[in-house]
Amino acid sequence: MSNTNKTLLIMAAGMGSRYGGLKQIEPIGPSGEFIIDYSIYDAIKAGYNKVVFIIKEENYEIFRETIGKRIENKINVEYAFQRLEDLPKGFSLPADRQKPWGTAHAILAAKDLINEQFTIINADDFYGRDSFFVSSNFIENNNQDLIFSLTGYMIKNVLSKNGAVKRGVCHIQDGFLKQLIESSVEVVDGKIIASPLDGSAKFELSENDLVSMNMLTFSPKIFDYIEANFPKFLEANKENILKCEYLIPDVVYQMILDNKASVKVLPTTALWYGITYKEDKEEVVNNIHTLVKKGEYPKKLWN
Repeated sequence: MSNTNKTLLIMAAGMGSRYGGLKQIEPIGPSGEFIIDYSIYDAIKAGYNKVVFIIKEENYEIFRETIGKRIENKINVEYAFQRLEDLPKGFSLPADRQKPWGTAHAILAAKDLINEQFTIINADDFYGRDSFFVSSNFIENNNQDLIFSLTGYMIKNVLSKNGAVKRGVCHIQDGFLKQLIESSVEVVDGKIIASPLDGSAKFELSENDLVSMNMLTFSPKIFDYIEANFPKFLEANKENILKCEYLIPDVVYQMILDNKASVKVLPTTALWYGITYKEDKEEVVNNIHTLVKKGEYPKKLWN
């Protein structure tokens, strides 16, 4: 691996603390590892040398004790806080707003910590090692500030046996993303059917069609665009100000429409695991144990 700096930005502000633990985090590895541990382990293998966690400020101590401390001697670790009151000049926090402002706002929280290309992931998804190598390789070879990437998973590798799942179906032209169709996807009578969330017509997917699992790679230019467009977003959503969310797929799509950026779709062979339904947990645990048995991961991830 080269000496290019690469940062992994992990979106963990959705995690609540409860009873002295982090709520959405459950041990799934043989030595009590969380899904997030496997992502960091794979990222280090793929040449990432910094991890930034986006968390709620009140979770800092518990997050650092539970997760940060295990890896501080393996990779540079920084923390960014997503705060409800971090709004553009001229805007104030609505009295009854409880919900964070969404993934684009979360990413903006890390603006002062990142000066290099970086890859975003969700804290509670298992992305598989190949996806980190694919993204790392893209950073290695990309010298364009306004070419981003999206790591695309084959739909057959990201379904749940326990029901429908939300996925962003990639509409691709010449290797670049044209549109993400946010859909509810499930297997019906042996066919993979996508029902777009905007209510447009259902369509069938072939098992190798690519979907987004929120693993995207950006240059720091994305921060400027998110920041510049946040006031417009708030203005446009005045009527829905307690519930609206400023989401990164929407920001990226707007950039594509405005010819402000292009997004290369990077296919990965990785298997994605996540816990959409509580019945999924057992399967995730079994899959991790299988990978440990095969020698892909040590039994104790952090020695």
